[in-house]
Amino acid sequence: MFKLKIENETDHLEAVLLGTARSPGPVPSLDEAYDPKSKYFIQNGEYPKEEDMIKEMTAFEKVLKNYKVQVYRPEVLTDVNQVFSRDIFFVIGDKLVIPNILKHRREETEAVQYLLDEIDPENILRMPADARAEGGDVMPWNGHIFVGYSKPEDFGNYEVSRTNQEGVDFLVNQFKEWEVHAFELNKSDTDPRQNALHLDCCFQPVGKDKAILFQGGFKHQRDVDFLVDFFGKENIIEIDREEMYNMNSNVFSISPTVIVSENKFDRLNSVLREMGFTVEAIPYSEISKQEGLLRCSTMPLRRRS
Repeated sequence: MFKLKIENETDHLEAVLLGTARSPGPVPSLDEAYDPKSKYFIQNGEYPKEEDMIKEMTAFEKVLKNYKVQVYRPEVLTDVNQVFSRDIFFVIGDKLVIPNILKHRREETEAVQYLLDEIDPENILRMPADARAEGGDVMPWNGHIFVGYSKPEDFGNYEVSRTNQEGVDFLVNQFKEWEVHAFELNKSDTDPRQNALHLDCCFQPVGKDKAILFQGGFKHQRDVDFLVDFFGKENIIEIDREEMYNMNSNVFSISPTVIVSENKFDRLNSVLREMGFTVEAIPYSEISKQEGLLRCSTMPLRRRS
């Protein structure tokens, strides 16, 4: 059986599910798009092309394999966007959680059934029908779980609200040995610069004790203060609204010292290198037009400490 182990965001990666950009289907209509950034690029005739996204994901896969990571890919479904594997399930400790996601994305789970079949059924948890969550909102961090969510008044009003109170409650009840910290995020269905689609669109730990943070993604200052106190002000890499819009917090850690980043993130990559990180910079800006980037494209399955 396949063994799962995810204790945090940055331990040495051994196995990962990387999405696929093959056969994503035609350019969606505005009604079919479910985030404001995708809508913007659809309206302006700049929605990413399949061949460009394939090139970017191939570059990502090459970096992962260069670091001896076992890379799984979903089976290709015809005319289905399968780039963002982070959302369809997530791993905490030795448990894989299958959440309830957007209806028109549920078939994406079928494309990884071959992988689920290799996991002990006792280690697979399914959320109850009223609980909603997506992997971009869930971050295990050494005995803590950081969760981005929306309370009922926002969850019912914004299509971009993907994790609800019931999803948070499920995590609290299922992972009693972990301390769950839930943060309300700012949402907008129309303005991508005002929208934190997921927690990883405004925050992500890197290294052993550092984090990338956009304060404006959080609804409450107390949550920002908590994270700054948790990691230490000197360990926080702050990004501005435009960097958030370009997905600067959505990098991906292969190890505590190696980070995969977008090659246009000049300031962030320079800061990370000055801090001693190895930055593997690759082109990924076409995929970012769908309001997701490197972390969104991956679902880590096993890391070693």
